[in-house]
Amino acid sequence: MGDGLLADAAAGDRHAVNRLLAHLQPAVIRYCRGRLAITTARHSADDVAQEVLLAVFAALPRFQGNADGFLAFVYGIARHKVADAHRANGRDKSAPVEELPDTTDNELGPDEHVVRNELRSGIHHYLELLTDNQREVLQLRVLVGLSSEEVAHVMETTSSAVRVAQHRALKTLRRLIDADGNTLA
Repeated sequence: MGDGLLADAAAGDRHAVNRLLAHLQPAVIRYCRGRLAITTARHSADDVAQEVLLAVFAALPRFQGNADGFLAFVYGIARHKVADAHRANGRDKSAPVEELPDTTDNELGPDEHVVRNELRSGIHHYLELLTDNQREVLQLRVLVGLSSEEVAHVMETTSSAVRVAQHRALKTLRRLIDADGNTLA
């Protein structure tokens, strides 16, 4: 994604907007899935990602900056939408039923699905033991692939604080996993 595409999209070029949103969609979905369970009481991660992309589309004409700052801007919106979903889920007292996935993975057998689900559950368990700040830093740095400067912009802190939080989070995860005698690999 370059400054030209961003400028064209901000100017209202429909083709550029479509290309920009298509470029952002996979990363936004990954971020939302990392921050929310696959299904939550009222909001699925994919629904929240859709809300993020709609908000980006609405805010695009008012964005001032270049392509480098735009990703941090997008993840700032995503961060707020995820927080909104968490708040809404906290107020929802219903007992939802998990939805079936949209597609099936025919390449994996039942044993592989069980192993993958156990691994995912173990990772989520350990991530839940981190502070919210540490968990978000890891998700933005590892899952989304943002630089420490971009994460700092999203989280409204310094890049040094991001690197320290990442180091502490990884050190804590290593200590917790070792203490349990687990290996996630």
